[in-house]
Amino acid sequence: MATASVSFKSREDHRKQLELEEARKAGLAPAEVDEDGKEINPHIPQYMSSAPWYLNADKPSLKHQRNWKSDPNYTKSWYDRGAKLFQANKYRKGACENCGAMTHDKKSCMERPRSVGAKWTNINIAPDEKVESFELDYDGKRDRWNGYDPSTYTRVIADYEAREEARKKYLKEQQLKKLEEKDGEEGDENVASEEEDEEDGLKIDEAKVDESAQMDFAKVEKRVRTTGGGSTGTVRNLRIREDTAKYLLNLDVNSAYYDPKTRSMREDPLPDADPNDKFYVGDNQNRLSGQALEFKQLNIHAWEAFDKGQDIHMQAAPSQAELLFKSFKIKKEKLKSENKDKIMEKYGNAASEEPIPRELLLGQSEKEIEYDRTGRIIKGQDVALPKSKYEEDVFINNHTTVWGSWWKDHQWGYKCCKQTIRNSYCTGLAGIEAAEASADLMKANMARKEAAEDEPLRHEEKRLATWGTDVPNDIVLDKKLLDEALKKEGARRKEEMDERKRKYNVKWNDEVTAEDMEAYRMKRIHHDDPMRDFLH
Repeated sequence: MATASVSFKSREDHRKQLELEEARKAGLAPAEVDEDGKEINPHIPQYMSSAPWYLNADKPSLKHQRNWKSDPNYTKSWYDRGAKLFQANKYRKGACENCGAMTHDKKSCMERPRSVGAKWTNINIAPDEKVESFELDYDGKRDRWNGYDPSTYTRVIADYEAREEARKKYLKEQQLKKLEEKDGEEGDENVASEEEDEEDGLKIDEAKVDESAQMDFAKVEKRVRTTGGGSTGTVRNLRIREDTAKYLLNLDVNSAYYDPKTRSMREDPLPDADPNDKFYVGDNQNRLSGQALEFKQLNIHAWEAFDKGQDIHMQAAPSQAELLFKSFKIKKEKLKSENKDKIMEKYGNAASEEPIPRELLLGQSEKEIEYDRTGRIIKGQDVALPKSKYEEDVFINNHTTVWGSWWKDHQWGYKCCKQTIRNSYCTGLAGIEAAEASADLMKANMARKEAAEDEPLRHEEKRLATWGTDVPNDIVLDKKLLDEALKKEGARRKEEMDERKRKYNVKWNDEVTAEDMEAYRMKRIHHDDPMRDFLH
């Protein structure tokens, strides 16, 4: 079983070990005990109970199966809700300017903003909150009941018991009252009292279900006219047998899904058919119409009310939840009408025939404010603008406007210098002019480039003179020199064709005249000329 490191055993020792294990499994021998004195289950397989060789385990144990890497710093405790620490008598440096607590700043304060903060009044200094931080393990992070106080459920039990006692007391009083009425009445009055008793019997509590009405649903009967026989629980069938089953309305495979186990079809099997001709439109229609929608709204109201601190539960006290929901709707309608009346009283009703007040029409009031030539207030008081607790009008990097005061080409920027880089330094009007000049220059360059691409390139045919120079139109060639150049070019070509006539020492003359160049052109073979084979 949970053995130590494997050691050599003889055949006899091995046989005794197997017999001992079989006896332990059968309960004839006591179980093996580990280091801590705890019994080891003899049915644990050997590959789980045997420790690895590198642990050097001398005694049987199951410690190697436990998590060795468990951090002792992990905790399963939870936050102390609403706990307060030290409460100071005067304001401390670094505390919240609004309430005076040291555990947060003014921006993170959850109290109502005071007209004059605790920093200046030194009155009603709020106590410091207890700030805790926990390092939860894997189970602690996923424990949905972590931090739950079980003692809070005693209130639910107490309320339920109180309601049950009140209900029993009320029923007992009603029974005694009916008995007294029966004893006091005589003759025809007895007949009338019996009819009233029957009416009272019909008006039972809606939360209870009549047991006689449930008998048809829960009774068990034998199958009749079947080969299988046996018994089954019968359920009242609310569908007429002549109607077509809902899973046969549309035999398309891709139509609404029918679940045979629950006999439900949520979607409409015939969504394109005429609504007047359909008797079944899917089970979802029942959830979105009639009392189902009202019941859904009632559930949502109960959940929201419970989250806000009210002691309400839809399943435990449905009558109370419904009564509160009705009162909530009445109060909501009343508040809505009051708000509507206040708005109409303040701003008027454009649909009515009453004239619009002069104050709203011209934006005038009886408040008098006197200004001097420079625009300063001499008499009266200016309208106070509401201030935010966040920083406003903070200018950085020499900017005179805030970031986001300018918008262009789907980018925010500064209005003072029209830059779209947030950490840029303000350059003022000079930067705006330079940016506009560079933009104009870029547009001009792009326009010039587009115009150059549109114009086709013109290739001019050039006549080349000596050494690739252009041939002037007024060139004059000497006929004698031209004849000599032609003879010389013919002799040169013959030497090229017959290598035996080439001399060893070749004299080169780089002085080429216009006649020599013209002779070269005249003697040159033109590959595109159809008469080139008849030139020589």
